[in-house]
Amino acid sequence: MTLYTPAPDVADALATGAPIVALESTIITHGMPWPQNLEVAQQVEADVRAAGAVPATMAVIDSTLHVGLTADQLEALAQARDVAKLSRADMAVCMAAGGIGATTVAATMIAARVAGIAVFATGGIGGVHKGAADSFDISADLLELAQTPVTVVAAGAKAILDIPKTLEVLETQGVPVIAYGQDDMPAFWSRSADIKAPLRMDSAAEIAAAHAMRATLGLPGGQLVANPIPAQAEIARDTLAPIIARATADAAAHGITGKGVTPYLLQRIFELTDGRSLDANIALVRNNARLAAEIATHLSNAAQPGGTILHKAL
Repeated sequence: MTLYTPAPDVADALATGAPIVALESTIITHGMPWPQNLEVAQQVEADVRAAGAVPATMAVIDSTLHVGLTADQLEALAQARDVAKLSRADMAVCMAAGGIGATTVAATMIAARVAGIAVFATGGIGGVHKGAADSFDISADLLELAQTPVTVVAAGAKAILDIPKTLEVLETQGVPVIAYGQDDMPAFWSRSADIKAPLRMDSAAEIAAAHAMRATLGLPGGQLVANPIPAQAEIARDTLAPIIARATADAAAHGITGKGVTPYLLQRIFELTDGRSLDANIALVRNNARLAAEIATHLSNAAQPGGTILHKAL
């Protein structure tokens, strides 16, 4: 059995050492309705290409992990129903059972590692949910960052989460959390969580060098790059706070738990913001894709003959 199948352009990039950016697929299957989900997926892939890299959208289709999708596969996935939402715990089961699954942050990191891709762009990572002291609801994304050597570019943790506790878990697990171009930690739809970020870097070249240095030191795990949403697209934190509180209360009242919590909250916040949250989400994902492509390009250039020696990370 072939462990993974690369799309033709991804296969060429892997063979030549060209820059590649991994992309998740749950934003397509669980994040937006048809046909907007396809339009956004195509736009994010176009952003990666315009920035000089090759996009590799991950998904499990008919027992095979696809590293990059063709145009037809992307459209089919965007219209598919009953698609599993895959993380570390269920990815192998879906592949063994011949199912169809979309990759979360954790599963996309695993797929990237398998294929030898160093950089991944997403919207926001999962983390510690509010009330986790009772529910123990902590995303597998955090432990994946601690063990899988992929640089993840996100707009921070999703704002519906307990961001201070999320940062504490990442610190305990030894995951570098790097704010890009600012001192404050971004908060997904907002540029600042009003929390000082653990680390700051101001260029894609620095971030690429840090990725390579972790490999040189033999450190496990990846790094989280917290890239703030563009200023013109953000929703102010003070505006969002009561909306998130109401959505969280609604989820509790309806008994929403486990994997259902995040999609419920995102949908409820979309309703309460009259769609502004989705517009902001699209803007930040595209922004992250562009930065990830720049980081991947620096890593690719460094690995070419005559490039600056950063050491290959994978």
